[in-house]
Amino acid sequence: MSSSDPHGPGAESGKSLDWRAWHAGYDHDSPLRRRLEIVQRHITGALDAFDDVSPVRVVSMCAGEGRDILGALSRHPRRDIQGLLVELEPELAGRARQNIAELGLEDLRVEVGDAGRSIAYADAVPADLVLVCGVFGNISDEDVERTVGALPELCSASGRVIWTRHRRAPDLTPSIRRWLSEAGFEELEFEPVPDGEGSVGVATLVGVQAPLVDQQLFSFNRQAP
Repeated sequence: MSSSDPHGPGAESGKSLDWRAWHAGYDHDSPLRRRLEIVQRHITGALDAFDDVSPVRVVSMCAGEGRDILGALSRHPRRDIQGLLVELEPELAGRARQNIAELGLEDLRVEVGDAGRSIAYADAVPADLVLVCGVFGNISDEDVERTVGALPELCSASGRVIWTRHRRAPDLTPSIRRWLSEAGFEELEFEPVPDGEGSVGVATLVGVQAPLVDQQLFSFNRQAP
């Protein structure tokens, strides 16, 4: 996804992905669309919870078209949003920029680059809201654990992380939830996608916010082995 997850289907099906055709899955009722709606609802909840925070700083990994954060903001009055969306595919990044411009979000920017490299976020962290949507289902378990362990470097004190992951066997979500707890996060929500295999988690940092370390957090699997 990143509620856009352009890479995911290629990783899970073993086939190269037609980016445009895959995004059409958001345009009709589908598990993909329902997952996006859940993520957007939790983004809205976070924006409401940060009523004493301005600007709200946002970081989105593998942001795609930014359908999650920008879709939520299209229906939310807040415009004091500052931050960074990182996306490798230039066409998807271009769509995100266009949507940002249409919403008048002057302090939210898009960078084309490797979202798995922590230094990509150096001038955008610590963030109040970190979106890791459409990432954990398309990287190795070791990379998932490494990325979760680094989230305190991206989050502000009391910042929130919204993440997604499928629950197909072997279901990694129990481990992800445990790794988040070990990294200093308190779970706020864990919500399965109705009639689907996906899930959406929300956690808040209650531990120590850590300094950013330059490292490769993950690499996307473009195709299934």
